[in-house]
Amino acid sequence: MTAVLRSTLAVLAVTALAIPTAAQAAPLVETGVVTAHDDLRDLAPTTSGPFDKARALAVLVSHGDSTLAILQVRGIDTSKAGRSFGAHLHAGPCVAGDGAAAGPHYNTDTIAGTVPPRVNPSTEIWFDFTVSPSGAGNAMTVVPFTPLPGNRSVVIHEKPTDHHGAAGQRLACLPLAW
Repeated sequence: MTAVLRSTLAVLAVTALAIPTAAQAAPLVETGVVTAHDDLRDLAPTTSGPFDKARALAVLVSHGDSTLAILQVRGIDTSKAGRSFGAHLHAGPCVAGDGAAAGPHYNTDTIAGTVPPRVNPSTEIWFDFTVSPSGAGNAMTVVPFTPLPGNRSVVIHEKPTDHHGAAGQRLACLPLAW
């Protein structure tokens, strides 16, 4: 682990401890750090799901031309222990009951107008995680870009992410705006 990554993780740990329980977001462009900590919004409200009582913390830390992204989810149904779920930064907002509102994955090639856009963990932020016996899931990734400000969301899907970026039905989301 590099000294820069160790320092960044230390800052993230302190930041995560300082986050109040109310939803919030700080400007990435001004501070280099964006955080969101809140109850997950249910995207399938007509059925019971593993994230119905869950909360999540998302942290994005920009450094130069790259971003460290962390997702922590707590309160997942413990019957899902050992199961993996895909989660991604989406271009649109998190709206309870409306998974389509989140739009497509945030993709830096799409933003840059690259045709066709590449779909991979270097052009998108993928947060796949496996549920622990205590009902928690954690993911961390580093991408070679800094997301542009906007009303975004972290969407949790029903399956792990495949090599095409697909992960099935949208189950829950966390608002992330800056």
